[in-house]
Amino acid sequence: MADRMSKAEFIALIAMMFATIAFSIDSMLPALPEIGAQLSPDDVNRAQLILTSFVLGMGIGTFFTGPLSDALGRKPVIYGGAALYIAASAVAWASSSLELVLIARVVQGLGAAGPRVVAMAIIRDLYSGREMARIISIAMMIFTLVPAAAPMLGAGVIALFGWRGIFVSFILFALVIISWMGVRLPESLARENRRPFRFPLMLSATKEMFAHPTVRLSIMVQTLCMGVLFTMLTMVQPVYDIVHDRADSFPFWFGFVALMSGSASLLNAALVVRVGMRRMVTWALGGQILITAFVMTLSATHLSPDASFALFVFWQTMVFFMAGVTLGNLNAIAMEPMGHIAGMAASVIGSISTVLAAAIAAPIGLLFDGSIVPLTFGILTMCILAFGLMLHMGRVEEHLPA
Repeated sequence: MADRMSKAEFIALIAMMFATIAFSIDSMLPALPEIGAQLSPDDVNRAQLILTSFVLGMGIGTFFTGPLSDALGRKPVIYGGAALYIAASAVAWASSSLELVLIARVVQGLGAAGPRVVAMAIIRDLYSGREMARIISIAMMIFTLVPAAAPMLGAGVIALFGWRGIFVSFILFALVIISWMGVRLPESLARENRRPFRFPLMLSATKEMFAHPTVRLSIMVQTLCMGVLFTMLTMVQPVYDIVHDRADSFPFWFGFVALMSGSASLLNAALVVRVGMRRMVTWALGGQILITAFVMTLSATHLSPDASFALFVFWQTMVFFMAGVTLGNLNAIAMEPMGHIAGMAASVIGSISTVLAAAIAAPIGLLFDGSIVPLTFGILTMCILAFGLMLHMGRVEEHLPA
C-alpha cells in the first residue's frame, strides 16, 4: 500500500467509506417532515421509517459482504455495493409513494453495507491490536465531519431541489468514493488468503466467533450502543421540532453537536493505546449512565424553555460522544481474535448488531409522545445493560489464556 497511498490518505479514504452510512441517514433528517407531508399525509410519523428501513437493509447486507470480500477480494465487493446503492438512490428519487421509497431505502442499505464492512476488513488486513483501534479512531474522527455537515447539506439541497435532490447527492457521493478507491488503493487481500464462498465455511466461522466469549460479549454491547445511537437519531428531529419548536435551526444545532462530539474519537485515539479498549468503553458507558440519569431528573422539574433546550443539546452531545468512544473500540475488540476470518467477522458483527439495534430503536421511536421521557428512559436502560456486560467481559478476560 505504501507505494500507492500514504497512511494519511488511507485514513481519509476509510473515513469516507465509514461516512457513507452517516451521510445516508443524517442528510435525510431535515427531509422527514416534507416527505411525510407529501407521501404519507395521514400519518406523517411514518416518515421515520425511512431511517430504520435503510438500517435494516444495511444490517442484512452486512452479513454477506464480508464473506464475499473474503472470497472475491475487498475492492470488487465495494464496487458491487456502490452499484446497488446508486441504483436504489435513483429509484427513490423517482418514487411517487412512501412504500416504494422504503423499499428503495432497504436496497440502498444493502449496497451501503459494502463500504461499511469491507473498510473495516481492509483495516484488519493491514493493522492489528491497539494500532488498529488507533487507525479506526482517527478515521472516525474525520468521519464525524460528515454527520456534522449532512443535515445542513440536506437542508440546502431541499431548499434548491426539493427532498428528491438528496438522492442525487447520494449518487455523487458514491461515485467519488469508488473513483478514489479504484485509482489509489491496491487490493489488500492476496489471492492465496481468500476463502471460498461456501455456506459450511460461513457457518464454521460464525460458530468460531460465538464460541469466543470476548467476541460474543462485544457484539452484545455493540448492539446496545448502536441501539442508543439509532434511538437518538430516530427521535432527534421530532424533539427539536415538537418539544422545543426549533425545526428551522435543527440542521445547525445537529452540526454543532456532531462537531463537539467528534472530539471523542480524538480523545480515544490519544488514550486507547495506554488505557486499553475495554476500559475506554466501560468508562464511557458509566459516564453516560450518570449523565442520562441527571438529565431525566432535571427534565422532570419546571425548567425554562431555553434551559430545557440547552439541557437536551448537552445530552445529545454526550450521547454522540459516547458512540464515538465505544463503537470503534468494540469493533476492534471483536475483530482482534478474528484476523484469519476478518471479512466474515466484520459481517457477523455488523449484521447482528445493526439489525438488533434497529429492532430496539424502532419501537422506542414510535413511543414518542411529545416529550423526551421515552428517549431518556430507553437510552438509560440500554446503557445500564451494556455497562453490566462490559464489567462481565473484564471478569471473563481474567480467566482467558494469555
